[in-house]
Amino acid sequence: MSDVNFTPDLAGSRDGSAAAEAEEQRWDIIELLFFAYRDFVGDADHVLQAFGFGRAHHRVVHFVTRYPGLKVADLLDVLRITKQSLGRVLKQLLDEGYIVQKSGAADRRQRLLFATPKGQALVARLAALQTTRIERALAAVGPGEGESLRAFLRAMIDRDDPDKVLEIILAEKKAATKETR
Repeated sequence: MSDVNFTPDLAGSRDGSAAAEAEEQRWDIIELLFFAYRDFVGDADHVLQAFGFGRAHHRVVHFVTRYPGLKVADLLDVLRITKQSLGRVLKQLLDEGYIVQKSGAADRRQRLLFATPKGQALVARLAALQTTRIERALAAVGPGEGESLRAFLRAMIDRDDPDKVLEIILAEKKAATKETR
């Protein structure tokens, strides 16, 4: 097991810039993101635990609910997990009736995923918990700050790596912006 208390030898750097660079890091934002993520997913984790599910289950049922007919191959791209990991989670969600799988109309080899009413209800329950946390945080930062936060989070996403679901989200954002003009 590796030592989690590892501290790099900043004094041993060639030009002394490592120490200055370490002090310039955005530790405040890095740690706030860690804690925000921990608590954001923690709300859902408690509910998922009662079903014997974990975060991978949550992500799968979330994206399948939000994007009906999502191809298994696209879900792999979105989640960036192995086929084996997805297969295990997918099997459990299929077996327990949270999602269904259908063949594509044009290409019978395609595996399209759809949430069942049971899956939709679980996603709604988890989203309600997370929405409560988001609304509370938005109220704390003040009116009008939601768009700044969305812009910040979009900017944090790696745009060099095409992601079909992200492209849909960004396209919806562009369409909404055009409608408000």
